[in-house]
Amino acid sequence: MEETQTLIAQAMVFGDYHADQYLLIMPVIVCFVFGAALLMMRRRMDLHPIIAVAGLVLLLICDILLLWRIADGGPMSMAMGGWKPPYGISFTADLLSALFLTVAGFAGLACGIYAGASIDEEGRRYGFYPFLFMIMGGVSGAFLTGDIFNLYVWFEVLLIGSFGLLILGSEREQLDGATKYCFLNLIGATLFLLTTGYLYGVFGTLNMADIALKSAKLEGNGVLLTIASLYLVAFSMKAAAFPLNFWLPASYHTPRFVVSALFAGLLTKVGIYALIRVVLMLFPPERGGLGFVIAWMAALTMLIGAIGALAQTDLRRLLNYVVITGIGTILAGLAIPPVLESTSDAITTGAANVIRSAATGAFADGISAEGPLATGLSGAIFYALHSVVVMTALYLAAGVAAFRNGSSSLHEMGGLWRRHPLFSAMVLVLLLAVSGLPPFSGFWPKMLLVRASLAADLPWLATAVLVSGFLLTIACVRVFALAFWRPLPVQPEGGDAHAGSDDAFRAPPPGRPLALVPLVGLSIFVVAVGVWPEWLAELTFASAHEILKPTAYLSSVLGGTP
Repeated sequence: MEETQTLIAQAMVFGDYHADQYLLIMPVIVCFVFGAALLMMRRRMDLHPIIAVAGLVLLLICDILLLWRIADGGPMSMAMGGWKPPYGISFTADLLSALFLTVAGFAGLACGIYAGASIDEEGRRYGFYPFLFMIMGGVSGAFLTGDIFNLYVWFEVLLIGSFGLLILGSEREQLDGATKYCFLNLIGATLFLLTTGYLYGVFGTLNMADIALKSAKLEGNGVLLTIASLYLVAFSMKAAAFPLNFWLPASYHTPRFVVSALFAGLLTKVGIYALIRVVLMLFPPERGGLGFVIAWMAALTMLIGAIGALAQTDLRRLLNYVVITGIGTILAGLAIPPVLESTSDAITTGAANVIRSAATGAFADGISAEGPLATGLSGAIFYALHSVVVMTALYLAAGVAAFRNGSSSLHEMGGLWRRHPLFSAMVLVLLLAVSGLPPFSGFWPKMLLVRASLAADLPWLATAVLVSGFLLTIACVRVFALAFWRPLPVQPEGGDAHAGSDDAFRAPPPGRPLALVPLVGLSIFVVAVGVWPEWLAELTFASAHEILKPTAYLSSVLGGTP
C-alpha cells in the first residue's frame, strides 16, 4: 500500500499552481471560447467582426503577459490532468515559444481587423472568423505544447482551420489550390506521425524534455540520425523549404488576400518553430551531422525563391516566392556549426552586442565555443519574427493595392504613388524591409546570419544570403516601379477598373480606412525594430541560448511542477 502511494505521489500533482502558470493555457482557451461563441452567433453576422477583434485583442494581451513573465522568470510548465511529466501532457513556454506566440497574436489581430473591411456577409456565413480562431488556437497550442504527439495534434487543428479558409467562397481556382495544399500537407502530416511512432518505440516517451535527456545518453546512435532526418523532411515540407516548396506557390495565391496573409505570416513559421524545437533542442549532435544538408537546402531555397519572385507578373504570386526566400534565410541560421574558441575572427556571444558593434564600426572581443552557432540561431529566430510581421503586412497591402487598381497583375497596376502617397510610402517601407535593407527590421537578422556564416567558415552560405537579398531587392524595386510609381496604364474601351473574380474587388472593399489600421501598426513595428533592434536581439539570443543549453527548460518540465 505504501509503495502504491509512493508511486502515485511520484506521478501525480497534488499541489496548487501559481496564478501566473494559468497564462500557459489562456491563449488556447481564448481562441476556442471565442470561436465557439461565434459559431453559436451565426444569426448575428453583423457582430462577428466586433467580437472577433475583441477576442484577438484579448489573445494578444495574454501573449504579451506570458512573454513578460517568461522574460522575467524563465521557462514555465503546467501538467495537464494532474499527471507529472513524462506521464502526462505538459504545456511549457520558454522565450522561443513566447516570442513566436506574441508575434503570431499580433499578426492574427492585424488580419482580424483587416477582415472587417474585406470579408463580406457571405464570407462570414461560410465561417471565416471561427476558422480564424481555430487556426490561432492550433498555432498557440503548437507553440506551447511540451509533447511531440500533441505538437502533431495542434498541427492538425490549424490545418483543419486552414482548409476551411482556403476554400472560402468555393471558387474553382480555390478548390484547385486547396487540393494541392491538402495533398502535400497530408503527406507531411503522415510522415510526422510515422516518425513520432518510431520515436516512441525508441524512447518510450513523447515528452520533449524527457526525450532530450534520454537522447543525450544515446549520442552517436544511428537511429537518432534517422529520426532527426525524418523530422527534418516533415517540417521542411510544412515550412516550404527546397525541394518541398512547390506546393506553396501553387496554393497561396488562390484564397482571399487576408487568408494568404495569415498563411504566409503564420503557417510556414510553425514548421520552422517545430524544426528548431525538435531537431535542434532534442538532437543537437544529429543536427550537427545534418548541418551541411540544411545549409544547401537553405541556399537553394533562398535562390529559387528570389529567382521565382523576379519571374512573376502577378503581385500575389510574387509574394509567394518572397515567403520561400524568407524560409531559406531562416534555415541558413539553423545550419551554422559550432566553432572552437581559437578562431581569430571576432564574433560576440550576444546578438545585441554584434548589432551594437556593427552599428559603431567596432568589433567586440570574447568568443565562446558556441558563438557562431548561437549568433546564427539568434539571427534565424530574429528573421522568423520579422518575417511573420512583414509578410502579413505585404499580403494585406497587396489586397488594398489590388482593389485600388482593379487588378493584381503588374501589367495593369500603376499610379498609386500619386493617388495614395501615404499608403505607397508604407508599402515602400515594407518592400525595403523584406529585401533586408537598412534601417528596417530585415537588415539586422541578415547581418547576424552573414557574420555567423563567415565565422563558421561558410562563405558560400553568406554569399547566398547576400545574393538572394540582392535579387529580392530587384524584384521589390520592380514591384514598386510598376505598381506604384509609373502612371496607371490606359484601360481598354469597355473595361472596368474593378473587374475581376478576385475577392479584392468585392464589397466591402479593403480600400476602406479600416483596412489601413493594421498596415500602420505592422509598419511601425518594422521601422521601430529597424531603428532600435537591441531589445529584440537580446530576447532572440537568450531564446537561442535556451535551445542550445535547455537546462532551464528541462528543469521547468521535469522538476518544476508543484
